[in-house]
Amino acid sequence: MFIPAELRKLLGDRPYTLDNVGMSGSYVLCFDDMVLKIGKHTAAHDREVFMLPWMVSKNLPVPQVLHAQVVDGTRYLLMSRVPGKMSCAEEYLDNSDVLLEVLAEGMHMLWETDISDCPCDSRLERHLKAAERHVVNGQVDVNAVEPDTFGPGGFASPEHLLAWLYDNRPTEMPVLSHGDYCLPNIFAENGRLSGFIDLGDSGIADRYQDIALCYRSLTRNMDGSYGGRVREGFNPDRLFDVLGITPDRDLLRYYRLLDELF
Repeated sequence: MFIPAELRKLLGDRPYTLDNVGMSGSYVLCFDDMVLKIGKHTAAHDREVFMLPWMVSKNLPVPQVLHAQVVDGTRYLLMSRVPGKMSCAEEYLDNSDVLLEVLAEGMHMLWETDISDCPCDSRLERHLKAAERHVVNGQVDVNAVEPDTFGPGGFASPEHLLAWLYDNRPTEMPVLSHGDYCLPNIFAENGRLSGFIDLGDSGIADRYQDIALCYRSLTRNMDGSYGGRVREGFNPDRLFDVLGITPDRDLLRYYRLLDELF
């Protein structure tokens, strides 16, 4: 694995493990106190480099950028390591009361953050245009979506879904959004939230951007869709009770469908 000379000096001979959890498409090298992400240079990489220092300034539990570099289209991002474990760890999936409190704590922490000087905007204007680029460039994998998204009872094609998303664009309630609020990206330690990772899609967005992806991730981790053990009797709607809100099913569906184009 190629690592630039400047970065090799920073890493030295430290041992590491390779983390392949998640769907980021990156190599993730985990050291005792640092994490190195190696992947294709994208706009999300630049966004993460912008957002992390700003989030640190807001006292949010996110990694600190230690080194960022792009070489021949490959980006290298060295960060401090967030303490704790992914919230999809067995100990949290087996204790849904604690898990739900962690997920809700994280969302409320983001929603309560002042976004008046947030450097990145992830509202629908930007998000839909990015989805449109994916559709036009044939980048939507119709085999990697929820079973009911395309085909009988669903949408005829990504183009059909995109048109529906434009036609049914909802009013937004802007907050600070993680952008990919899935269980592997939310860390916990001793039953409390300890950090957020993978923030390349973070910025100002509607709160249901995070709620919808969290709800889907929670459901799929609990029902065995990702290969884990089925937690019988778990009701993902309990998330809304802990959040203290009444679920808006239309917004849940809208933001889930929007994510199918990425």
